[in-house]
Amino acid sequence: MVKSEEKAVEGYQFYRQRIVGNYIVDFYCPKTKLIVEVNGGQHYNNKEIKKDKTRDDYVRKQGLKVLRFSDREIFENLNGVIERIYGDL
Repeated sequence: MVKSEEKAVEGYQFYRQRIVGNYIVDFYCPKTKLIVEVNGGQHYNNKEIKKDKTRDDYVRKQGLKVLRFSDREIFENLNGVIERIYGDL
């Protein structure tokens, strides 16, 4: 069972580890239909890239937007990541 945590940011409710179809997404904001995924190094081999594309295609067909960030990008450019997320809200 996945425990779903929620946090409000600037009036937007984000849920952590939300189930969408057969997938568990990292963060989901239902008000804006935005999914935010944080990828570690394991996501950058051909097999995982293909799986992520299949997953993104599925959630987009559900009318949801997907933003993906590397964990490195979050550590090195958190302000830029936050600006990008706010730009999609």
